[in-house]
Amino acid sequence: MAAVAATTPRPRAARGSEGCAVEGALAVVGSKWALVVLHYLMDGPMRFSDLERRIPAASPKMLTMRLRELEQIGLLKRTIHAEVPLRVEYQLTAKGRGLRPIIASLERWGRTLRPARQRG
Repeated sequence: MAAVAATTPRPRAARGSEGCAVEGALAVVGSKWALVVLHYLMDGPMRFSDLERRIPAASPKMLTMRLRELEQIGLLKRTIHAEVPLRVEYQLTAKGRGLRPIIASLERWGRTLRPARQRG
């Protein structure tokens, strides 16, 4: 019987003071629902209620938090229209639109995933 040596994953080399670029990017858009919100805003400006309808699994509180975070980091812009009733729209900034190829790539990859088998 041959002995199999256990392999221990080696830590990645230190990245210096700037850290890992992937970690930095995920810190920006890796929060729950952030990429989904950005994906839907690629179609153009939307109101909160439009986003709620498109992302029913996100609670209104969570959706509000994500929109505020994305606005704070400069990926989307919130516009308040002085109308009755008050109308608030969210739209991507140039920085947010820069994520289009990444989100499109994730969408294409997501379509290739097979659904998990149903247990019967």
